[in-house]
Amino acid sequence: MSDNRIEPTNDAAMDNSHKSTNQGYNMEDSSSNEGIGCCGYILTALSYIAIACMFPFSLCLCLKVVQEYERAVIFRLGRLLPGGAKGPGLFFVIPCTDSYTKVDLRTVSFDVPPQEILSKDSVTVAVDAVVYYRVSNATISVTNVEDANRSTRLLAQTTLRNVLGTKDLSQILSEREIISHFMQSSLDEATDPWGVKVERVEMKDVRLPVQLQRAMAAEAEAARDARAKVIAAEGEHKASRALKDAADVMNESPAALQLRYLQTLGTISAEKNSTIIFPLPIDLMRSFMNK
Repeated sequence: MSDNRIEPTNDAAMDNSHKSTNQGYNMEDSSSNEGIGCCGYILTALSYIAIACMFPFSLCLCLKVVQEYERAVIFRLGRLLPGGAKGPGLFFVIPCTDSYTKVDLRTVSFDVPPQEILSKDSVTVAVDAVVYYRVSNATISVTNVEDANRSTRLLAQTTLRNVLGTKDLSQILSEREIISHFMQSSLDEATDPWGVKVERVEMKDVRLPVQLQRAMAAEAEAARDARAKVIAAEGEHKASRALKDAADVMNESPAALQLRYLQTLGTISAEKNSTIIFPLPIDLMRSFMNK
């Protein structure tokens, strides 16, 4: 019975440790950070005394300003101050004990260098992309990762190679929007513990080997020639059927045939020819042959 009671206690402790790890520096961490020790309190008190003695000149060192698009993450004696990031506007620091880091919250874009990727159908292509991201949590971006900008860039390169490595060349060329959306969701999920929000990912260019480009151009040209021959054959077929129908109509009416004969003579006479050959009607020749 005692073993059964101990196991759930350990599981609960492990769950709590995982939750605190995933959330980074939460309120529990900030409350524990308040205990800076006896030396910390002494140094803080001496700093306040020095600020009071040098007042108002000390305000130049104590008052700091951050812009509307910035936040300041303050550390006192190496410990994160409770209350989260400061700003925008004025905030107060103790010069001797406090240090702060400014974090830009604006959207940042960067180009992913061309990556040599072997597709699923064993075709080597070079693909580059552009990524748009911003810092969503200034405190986590400073405390949970050393360099959020550099880490996001490296992760974007590896994600691009991993995602495109599972696609065929035809999918890479035709499903660029789907691939970009999948990369954006993957990067956003991976960078969430860093306080980074990936807003958009776009594939810029897909460069194929020269030999493959020639082969694809030849294939496309052959397909166009085949379609042209089919269209020409269909046109000849329709023209021959129309000509057959016209011949049947003229065969039923000899007058129509004579009228077509006169129209043909008029067309020939309109051209500047030195010699014009008039064909004799077959009916006229038959009349002479009968006599």
